[in-house]
Amino acid sequence: MDYKDMEFHVFRGCDRGLSHKGCGRQDNKLNTYDWLADVPGNDDDTDLVEVQFKNTRKGYYHNVSRLELKKGDIVAVEASPGHDIGVVTLTGRLVKLQLKKANLKSEDDIKKVFRLAKQTDMDRFFEAKSREHDTMIESRQIAKNLGLQMKIGDVEYQGDGNKAIFYYIADDRVDFRQLIKVLAETFHVRIEMKQIGARQEAGRIGGTGPCGRELCCATWMKNFVSVSTNVARFQDISLNPQKLAGMCAKLKCCLNYEVDDYMEASRKLPSKEIVLQTMDSDYFLFKTDILAGLVTYSTAKNTATNLETITAARAKEIIEMNKQGIKPDSLLENGDQKPMRTHTDLLEGGDISRFDKSKRKKKKNKPQQNGKANANATKYDNGGRRNGDGTNEAKKED
Repeated sequence: MDYKDMEFHVFRGCDRGLSHKGCGRQDNKLNTYDWLADVPGNDDDTDLVEVQFKNTRKGYYHNVSRLELKKGDIVAVEASPGHDIGVVTLTGRLVKLQLKKANLKSEDDIKKVFRLAKQTDMDRFFEAKSREHDTMIESRQIAKNLGLQMKIGDVEYQGDGNKAIFYYIADDRVDFRQLIKVLAETFHVRIEMKQIGARQEAGRIGGTGPCGRELCCATWMKNFVSVSTNVARFQDISLNPQKLAGMCAKLKCCLNYEVDDYMEASRKLPSKEIVLQTMDSDYFLFKTDILAGLVTYSTAKNTATNLETITAARAKEIIEMNKQGIKPDSLLENGDQKPMRTHTDLLEGGDISRFDKSKRKKKKNKPQQNGKANANATKYDNGGRRNGDGTNEAKKED
């Protein structure tokens, strides 16, 4: 068979079962996989596109000119004032779903796409971006001189360089009217102050969590819900601040992921205040395994004494029996007694003195008067070595 007649197909990236058009650059924050990218008519369903700017800032725009935009295109979009430069991260039907997550209900918040970025646009964009770091350092010093209790975490220039967004963190309300005047006089741009929380700052910086994966706030989370210590209590997690805190020094957002399942499963467990009564003794709830549906009871109220582990269904059955004045023989079903554990002595028949070092003194070999070696001494041949049984083995000569 001639290999020239055979057709070969080389797989690239996400071609294996996934749409390579739906994949985006992994250095983008909040990257979304467009699993509808190859569906015919996907882009014709809506003219909305999602455009991402620095870090986690995203915007939604109308493609009124019907440009053939795809993921990764750099476009110039409408801003107030002037224009901004961003990267297209999503097109088609999924943009409508992302729009609902962003809670943009007003049509005034949705502006339009001007054009694909030209070389002149990119030159102004890179020039504005080169000033961001120096602007952030100088603005921090200005805020410190004014005595404001705030931290300027990042500065983002607009694509045309006419406006700068200052992201700051503050615990209390800050009157930054004087700060805006000083910043406008210093940098000669329009100033916009935007307050962010510690979780949003961690998402903008990015990083890897203790789970080994990229931070949720930097990959897919847009809306942050408050996390309380009650969430950890519901899941029987130890209240250790070092383990419960995330990269932002706040409680981890992932504590909210499974709390609903734990709360639903905990409804099937008996109350902690109910005491189970048997013919032998009264049992108090000691600990619970929420997801497994197991409860452990102790004969002492606050200590682990005569522990018995039963299912939640068995515990509720005993509670109903106690309400009727019936006391079962045991917590176990059908009165079966828990098998006694047999202890095995691992050192039985062994001598623990074998670990001690021998303190016996070795006798020195004294030469006899006739010049012969002592009979008790070990004899070595020329070039020989001693075996483990005390015999000697002569070295073989080549």
